[in-house]
Amino acid sequence: MISMPRRLLPAGLLVALLLLGIGSAGAQTYPSRPIRFIVGFSAGGITDIVARIIADHVRNKLGQSVIVENRTGANGMVAATEVARAAPDGYTVLISNSSTLTLNPLLYKKSQYETSDFFPVSLMVSYPFILAINPANEKNASVATLNDLVRLARDKPGQFTYGSTGQGGLVHLGFELINQQADIKMVHVPYRGAAAALLALLSKEIDIVFENPTSLAQFKSGKIKALAVTSPERWRDLPDVPAVSELGFPGFDASSWVGAVVHARTADASRQHSHARSAAICRKDQSRN
Repeated sequence: MISMPRRLLPAGLLVALLLLGIGSAGAQTYPSRPIRFIVGFSAGGITDIVARIIADHVRNKLGQSVIVENRTGANGMVAATEVARAAPDGYTVLISNSSTLTLNPLLYKKSQYETSDFFPVSLMVSYPFILAINPANEKNASVATLNDLVRLARDKPGQFTYGSTGQGGLVHLGFELINQQADIKMVHVPYRGAAAALLALLSKEIDIVFENPTSLAQFKSGKIKALAVTSPERWRDLPDVPAVSELGFPGFDASSWVGAVVHARTADASRQHSHARSAAICRKDQSRN
């Protein structure tokens, strides 16, 4: 069972109320029909899990349907393109991660959207990845630290594989940065989602992954072993696990986030109202926590 530690979520989880005020000029009647959350990644990954948690809160608060739709492909580009082409009425919301909104426009010349096509509604979660191995994999028998892995990979170029959630994503680029800085060659194997990459690690199909915090229980049970976290500093949920930046990779940071955006032309007045409500909700929840 994959679980999301509650403290990974922002203190104001009800910041989902942001989404309730981003309709067009007739905001008093919003929402008068189901809201669509478009997610560019497969079910079971952290972006999908966050979207469903937020959708439940919106649903319970409003009594209005919130439909989570997974539109996978091209590192979230399929989903982002759909929202960029949708009517700017607040009923189509992109729940996205940093790769889709910050990396894709830089990596793909033929991207069908620009960052400017969206208006940011809320940052929902920020989190590190966890560099993980399967301790039952014989290839990792002598690996206790990231530096052990680097030494083995240097001695056996091209023989260690890492999994990612797709070409050009933050996980892919983070591993390539390690390859470059350590002067090693680990081979990239892309999967359609974090759940598939984790299964590949557990079945010894690949040797290493950047796992996200939804798999915290797997780490604590010993099924997978954490070598490092990709945030600039140690992560509070795994305080004994060093940051990559401590291990000979100064300045390394491959942290990610999940946020909500809408079409950039969504009504300005409604957006401003949403921000005011969100700020009040966050202040209330933060003081309670």
